[in-house]
Amino acid sequence: MDTHDEAREFLASRRAKITPEQAGLPSFGGTRRVAGLRRAEVAMLAGVSPDYYTRLERGNLSGVSDSVLDAIAGALRLDEAERSHLYDLARAANTTPRARRRPATPQIRAGVRSLLDAMTDAPAFVRNGRLDILVANPLGAALYSPAFASAARPVNLARFCFLDPAADAFYPDWGGAAETTVALLRTEAGRDPYNKELSDLIGELATRSDDFRTRWAAHNVRLHHTGVKQFQHPAVGRLDLAFEAMPLPADPGLTLTAYSAEAGTPAHDALRLLASWAATTVVQPWSEHTSHAAGHQHRGSTCRGRGGRARLDDAYRAEYGRSSHTQAMTPPPAAAATLRVDPA
Repeated sequence: MDTHDEAREFLASRRAKITPEQAGLPSFGGTRRVAGLRRAEVAMLAGVSPDYYTRLERGNLSGVSDSVLDAIAGALRLDEAERSHLYDLARAANTTPRARRRPATPQIRAGVRSLLDAMTDAPAFVRNGRLDILVANPLGAALYSPAFASAARPVNLARFCFLDPAADAFYPDWGGAAETTVALLRTEAGRDPYNKELSDLIGELATRSDDFRTRWAAHNVRLHHTGVKQFQHPAVGRLDLAFEAMPLPADPGLTLTAYSAEAGTPAHDALRLLASWAATTVVQPWSEHTSHAAGHQHRGSTCRGRGGRARLDDAYRAEYGRSSHTQAMTPPPAAAATLRVDPA
């Protein structure tokens, strides 16, 4: 990733989102030629000269002090994730690019594996900044079984979201899932701008998906530590699950994500049903034949919505004889297989 271009476009996009009224500046009416604040207005709010701020917005963050970054962040009303991203960009501008060699596959420590094995009632997995699932407990693999239907390993949640038609049915709020996915990749790109595998993934997604390319251009970033995520699982139906995403301090760049549901809720009942299902078999919700038939002309499609979802429903009916939106879909018999997913 070109850190100069990223800094320029990020600062310009944040400036365009702030109106003079929001910044507490007087508005004299009339038509403004720029969206949001002018560069001179940001400079005034941050207490720096217009020429200096213009230099920063042109992507030259070399030598900028923390106090100036704080002032710019305050003037642009950056949230925590945006502020961290700005600091990451400045840090990258002041360091020498590392040799672009292929990084070694992270090794999952025995203690992390034991922790995942002990989480028998909670879907959990460990991912890296590229959103590769490196290892999952049985319930985690069962929850994401549509993503694991692909033979590619490690499973990449960004590719699944944008290039696999199965994602349309799996995420009831596909748009929200897509926004989060792009924001996480954008955040990671600021943190690790010289990661070739990450750059290659972003390039692939931008080339193959208009949906990704449009969202990537927005320069939104996000910290994704806690919240609620919705799934429409082909075996147990709707699941609204709380999640906690916890960075592993001993393993920089890795995050453990775990899901839970409050006792007595439909999601809790569905999670128990998923655990029973996972204890006996792994069902590929889309067989190789059906996935090919449903995704051959739509994989990487730029058109998502009811049309694509209807085509996916046709694939479900061909496989199971019912719609993918059935609340309690009973999977067909399948050969037993391990739910453990570990490419190492």
